[in-house]
Amino acid sequence: MNTKKKALGRGLSALLENSENEDITRVIRKSSEANITNTIANIPVDQIELNPYQPRTYFDEESLQELAKSIKEQGIIQPITVRLSENDKFQLISGERRLKASISAGMDVIPAYIRTASDEAMLEMALVENIQRKDLNAIEISLSFQRLIEECNLTQEEMSERVGKNRTTITNYLRLLKLPASIQMGLQYGNISMGHARAIINVPNIDTQLAIYKDIIDQDLSVRETEEIVRNIENEPYIHTIPKIITKTLAPKYSKIKDLIGKHIGLKVDLKINSKSKGTLVVHFKSDEELDHIVSAIKK
Repeated sequence: MNTKKKALGRGLSALLENSENEDITRVIRKSSEANITNTIANIPVDQIELNPYQPRTYFDEESLQELAKSIKEQGIIQPITVRLSENDKFQLISGERRLKASISAGMDVIPAYIRTASDEAMLEMALVENIQRKDLNAIEISLSFQRLIEECNLTQEEMSERVGKNRTTITNYLRLLKLPASIQMGLQYGNISMGHARAIINVPNIDTQLAIYKDIIDQDLSVRETEEIVRNIENEPYIHTIPKIITKTLAPKYSKIKDLIGKHIGLKVDLKINSKSKGTLVVHFKSDEELDHIVSAIKK
């Protein structure tokens, strides 16, 4: 009896040490003396549920594997954050990337900071953490700002305090969501930069925005060139014409790749690469039979 009281007085770590193989969440629930708020503990990964309010939908697989390798060698440097849910599980608040990488690295337990949080607080914490990351694209950040306004009832001034960005920056991100969906996708996939997008958003006509976006990609226009086009629109209409592309000879390594693909498929292949090593690969076919042949060749 005295031993039990002494263990409880030592906090969560003592409870875990004396729990043998019992479920960690049940150990915590069984003792009213166990104060788990603001506590860090090693939690089995199979007892952690993903955050239903996670604003991030895409995780780069290569980056995850690099993190998994680092975790195998050095362990988890920064604990994830969780809350205790009602079904004897823990619910992730932030750190999904670390959790996924840890599972990939074969870890059975992961260090976690346990805290209490309402559903709204969970969403806000997840959004704020994501915004502060460096590997998010501009549209993901913009959508996170929008959700903070709509679902967490934050003003731009309150957001500025939470995420450490000035109101002008927040406004610029939110404006991106007024762009056509295709341009937003281009920004999300890295086809254009935020500088390009900020220039395009100043054009009032959507058709003109789309025409400029196409020319940015086709002609590999810089941000400065795009800004110049937008400035000139005030004086005369923007005319989308045949792209002024100077055909360039493919570098030897790309030419070799093109020939290799064409030989493997047995059909004409075109390969275009811009100065940023982005490009398009086109395989020409004249019938359903040739298309079926392409599919078969790819599967080999």
